[in-house]
Amino acid sequence: MQVTVSDKGQITLPHGLRQRLGIAPGQRLEIDTQEDGSLRVRKLDVGSAGLAGLLAVPGERTRTLQEMDEGVAQAVAERATRPPKSSP
Repeated sequence: MQVTVSDKGQITLPHGLRQRLGIAPGQRLEIDTQEDGSLRVRKLDVGSAGLAGLLAVPGERTRTLQEMDEGVAQAVAERATRPPKSSP
């Protein structure tokens, strides 16, 4: 599937894709750059559905508070290195 980037840096997701993935106007998406230069787009869950698995993941050990603090610090540091988002 190909899409075109507008002069504002926006892309339009085709209707069929939005419908198949349940993407509605205002839906938040996360875009990550992969090592090979490709993009990974992920629909972010809204509301309580996004909390599933937040505290425990079956088959994985529970994280300590120190590990959680380190994970948060790492995420903040990674976010600080991203270029700022431009205003619409």
